[in-house]
Amino acid sequence: MAGSDEGTASGLAQGAMTPAQSRAARGLLDWSAEDLAGKVGLEPGFVRAFEGGHGDPPSGQVEALRSALMAAGIVFTDAPSPGVSLDPQGGGGEGTRLDALTTENDR
Repeated sequence: MAGSDEGTASGLAQGAMTPAQSRAARGLLDWSAEDLAGKVGLEPGFVRAFEGGHGDPPSGQVEALRSALMAAGIVFTDAPSPGVSLDPQGGGGEGTRLDALTTENDR
């Protein structure tokens, strides 16, 4: 698929971050687009374009943004509707996602 580096279109895979979640997470952290982009080595224009719903960003780059937000303490919810909250304990690793578990990393 065009614009995708992992076989899914623009971060639309189940559990992927939406543009609205990105904007809300930055708001909770009081981060600018520049702050978030700088955390993962992307241009601020990429963050603004993604959050504005423009283009078809590679899902790997969207995942990098999501990981940076999670490391800062953002918790993403997917069901029943996408949302974000700030973990009062602060940032931490995101661990291994359920759909990424294998017999090798499930120990």
